[in-house]
Amino acid sequence: MINNHFLFSFQNVAKNLKTSIDKGISSKEAAKRLLYYKKNELIKKKPKSKWKVFSTQFVDPIIYILAIATLLAFLFQNWLEGIAILIVIVITTAIGFIMELQAIQSLEALRKISLKYQVIPTIRDGKILEIKTTKLVPGDIILLKRGDIIPVDARLFLADNLIVKEAILTGESAPIEKQTNKLTSLNLPITLQNNMIFKGTIVFSGIGKAIVVATGMNSQIGKIQQMAILAKDANTPLEKKLKHLSKRLIWLTLFFAVFIIFLGLIRGHNMLLMIQTGIALAVATIPEGLPIVATIALAHGMLKISKKNVIIKKLEDVETLGITNIVCTDKTGTLTEDNMKVQSIVLDAQTIDDIHLKKSTFPLTLEKKDAISALFLTAILCNDSQITVENRIGDTIDLALLDFASHNGLDLIAINNNNPLVFKIPFNTENRMMVTAHSINNSYVIYMKGAFENVVLKCDKIIKNDKVIPFNSKEEWFNKENLMASKGLRVLAFAYKETLQKPERNQKLDTFTFIGIIGFIDPARIDVKPIIEIYKRAGIKVIMVTGDHPGTAKKIAKDIGLLTTTDQPNKIILGKDFKKLITLNNNGKQQLLNAAVFARVTPKQKIDIVTYLQKNNNIVAMLGDGINDIPALKKADIGIAMGIRGADAAREAADIILLDDTFKATETAIKQGRIIFQNIRQFVVYLLSSNLAEILSVGFAAIINLPSPLFPLQILFLNLITDIFPALALGLGKGDKNIMLLPPKNPQEPIIAKPHWQAILIYGLTISLAVLGVTFYSHHVLHLASNTINNMGFYTLISAQLLNVFNMPSRHLSLLKNEVTSNKWVWIAIIFCLSFTYLAYITPAVSKALSLVVLTSDQLITVLIFSFSSLILAQIVKRLGGTL
Repeated sequence: MINNHFLFSFQNVAKNLKTSIDKGISSKEAAKRLLYYKKNELIKKKPKSKWKVFSTQFVDPIIYILAIATLLAFLFQNWLEGIAILIVIVITTAIGFIMELQAIQSLEALRKISLKYQVIPTIRDGKILEIKTTKLVPGDIILLKRGDIIPVDARLFLADNLIVKEAILTGESAPIEKQTNKLTSLNLPITLQNNMIFKGTIVFSGIGKAIVVATGMNSQIGKIQQMAILAKDANTPLEKKLKHLSKRLIWLTLFFAVFIIFLGLIRGHNMLLMIQTGIALAVATIPEGLPIVATIALAHGMLKISKKNVIIKKLEDVETLGITNIVCTDKTGTLTEDNMKVQSIVLDAQTIDDIHLKKSTFPLTLEKKDAISALFLTAILCNDSQITVENRIGDTIDLALLDFASHNGLDLIAINNNNPLVFKIPFNTENRMMVTAHSINNSYVIYMKGAFENVVLKCDKIIKNDKVIPFNSKEEWFNKENLMASKGLRVLAFAYKETLQKPERNQKLDTFTFIGIIGFIDPARIDVKPIIEIYKRAGIKVIMVTGDHPGTAKKIAKDIGLLTTTDQPNKIILGKDFKKLITLNNNGKQQLLNAAVFARVTPKQKIDIVTYLQKNNNIVAMLGDGINDIPALKKADIGIAMGIRGADAAREAADIILLDDTFKATETAIKQGRIIFQNIRQFVVYLLSSNLAEILSVGFAAIINLPSPLFPLQILFLNLITDIFPALALGLGKGDKNIMLLPPKNPQEPIIAKPHWQAILIYGLTISLAVLGVTFYSHHVLHLASNTINNMGFYTLISAQLLNVFNMPSRHLSLLKNEVTSNKWVWIAIIFCLSFTYLAYITPAVSKALSLVVLTSDQLITVLIFSFSSLILAQIVKRLGGTL
């Protein structure tokens, strides 16, 4: 089969595919070709099965460690410990399973409302048959009409006013006029292959006939999908960081377990007892609450974001949003309305820009024969579209003209009634003009609109203010049109002709009076610019990556604040220049990193841009809705797709789906992601410092020959009660209200960086000093029984750990007024933990298992004094700059 079908005449394409443009192929031949080419379908990614979703919840190093701890607990017949750890595993995996399953079910619901191809008129055996689109093969002849979703790639041989909307494939906002002549330039991008039509695009107007040249995975969409398959999903930053943290915890676990066992054996203790103690300390080292709290915190964030019409497929993606520092975004329908509007008007004596942004209207008197009145009459009468209360029918350009006229107070129905139509010559790709003739009183007016170069050739006069004068300034008008086109505007020219004789449809079109030109644009969405400003303050860079015209991209970028009037031209880079800049010196590479707009990019270039940004230590979110965005959506750290207008395949490839298609939803998601990351850091610091305190307390007590302040089952009680619930409360916090004024976190920075390890060490030491202090005091000063000493150490540790939650805010904030003290869940958690501890104390079976005894009021006061001393000491060190 030949390639580059646009380079060949349609007769040659038909000959090569052994088909006839009049009769098509035979049904017998079609059946053979279907066996060879397979069904005209794209490979559909099956949603994860419930079993697959469930099993992936166990792929976590901490879960592995907890599972080993469970087995060892059962091995040594410590049934309560084993069951308790098993419950932790079940809760963690159950929450992750439920949340991910909900996201998959939401996506499945979206799939059901997606457009599906059904049948299309096809010529086979010399007859027009309704053929299922899945059974189309190369060589078939298909018939197209307005509204059809094109099911294949095909070479046109008939295009009658055929205009196709290709934004979903190319990113080009304006519909493309199609023609049938062969093209001569090699390696044309599909945006310029105007004798071809492509699978997934939509017939906007007109009719056409075409020879099918590619189906299924051989189509342009299929090739893009293959790129997406090759673009492997990377682990999220949170997954990487939790794995890194888990590895550290494993080594800490082994170190402390072996150290305590070795120390006990040297002191002559029973080997079995020391192994059990070592296992208990191993359990203490691993924060059993971490997977539960992390999962619930992420699930809470996921549910919070879902209320803002955002579906997140995986829990970990919430946190990835929080460290995103670059948002790459498509233009059409994402930053723009995907709806053409009048942008600029150029008349001989007047130029008006940014019309769609202006609220004021033109002073109109249509009876007056000036340029602006003539322009409005041409816009209304030389028009194929209709606007009713129920529907808007027609080409986007024609609808934009009618909206423009209505906005200026003109009665469209009355004007049409007062100017009865005599005849109409529809727009077609050969003459590139539309002409209508109307009767008014005892005379006639012919109105014309179309491509500037075609209309201007029909004109010998021009209207200037109220006068019609010879048209001697055509060269100047060509410059005006070129300037408007260079801004990325779609330009139409307008003209009219008055006559006393009734015009005929086939008469020569000449001696028209030129009125002026109008430039159209798909305008920026009004909700985008404020979000861009928020992103700038938050240190998040937004980059437009579009297949559209660089002039259009530049205009939109300025409208939304991506570019300023003082920005250098090299902030806009064409897709064809990308590879060249990569191979240059550091200046070329820096230019790429500084770019705000990439225009005329292909799907392959989009994925290259995302990859390049990632290689330069950036966390990249990609926002898009079209087929052309799929590879980049897949490759990005976070792929974000539009839920309403987005292609079904784009939603499949994305990690996050915006149900309301608003750019603002991305800011909501990123803000919540930042809060989640901040909360995760706080509760990890809290959990590890609390666990470190347990290890240090037991370890140092053994070294200095003090009674043990903790027994194995008491350690598990602490980890599952007084650790988890305050940590969970931290995970549900609302976060810093100024969080979007802060720069994004360094993507390479681990969850627990050096300052956080210092904080963990200081908080752990202050708590363990309090525990060892009360143990030493009760043993050497009060000379209490070993069980009582143990209980005083146990209760001191509980109280000190609960107070440790107030160490989490930054030292720059007040101890009494910060995001922790204002978090209602923290206070609820403290009350719950104290209540549960009291319940354990008064429940005989639990009290016995935990070796609890009755303490006097003096002993309890001693416990409180030592507990509060840990908080005071930690705050003194913190305020002196010893930690965060």
